Amino acid sequence: QVRLVESGGGFVQAGGSLRLSCAASGSIFSVNAMGWFRQAPGKQRELVARISSGGSRNYADAVKGRFTISRDNAKNMVYLQMNSLKPEDTAVYYCNLDPGNGWRSTWGQGTQVTVSS
Repeated sequence: QVRLVESGGGFVQAGGSLRLSCAASGSIFSVNAMGWFRQAPGKQRELVARISSGGSRNYADAVKGRFTISRDNAKNMVYLQMNSLKPEDTAVYYCNLDPGNGWRSTWGQGTQVTVSS
């Protein structure tokens, strides 16, 4: 099973930027979709951005125009560029994959993003 490891989180002031990375232990070339999720304290995990194998992108309304998801199949990497960060973006961010029958139920450790006002 492909293992996913997130990195790139940190502490940033509102208006700042961060780039998250997700390294896969195996090929993601044929994976139906890759996604970034986040979970804030006391809230449910939510899908932030999704990218299909063909490159189609979908975003949660809260991040549209500020976040960009991308994938590098040759490097087995998925990225999330986050600009104009807001305090409400504070959360642990996770990546996941959908092989075609839904998102996997197992999760990595995630990477913490903290945005100060």
